[in-house]
Amino acid sequence: MSHVKAGGTAKNVHDSPGQRLGVKRYGGQKVRNGEVIVRQVGLTKRAGKGTKLSRNFTIHAAKDGVVKFNERRVRLFSGKSVKRTEVTVE
Repeated sequence: MSHVKAGGTAKNVHDSPGQRLGVKRYGGQKVRNGEVIVRQVGLTKRAGKGTKLSRNFTIHAAKDGVVKFNERRVRLFSGKSVKRTEVTVE
């Protein structure tokens, strides 16, 4: 009776690389047209003037300029008003 039975299942064995999300160009840095400013999942930061939002919510520079981050209030569907960070290129 020295054999092994019922080993069970292995959990948490899948190892995928990180997605490299986050802010790529900070406030005050110069950007050129098409450069990635923020990579994100969902709309954590909003695209303002001088930027464009791609299908995977990445914010790109739409023109050459300097990156600027500022907070503004956004109204949700429920009517609640919350602060959100807006990214602009000036």
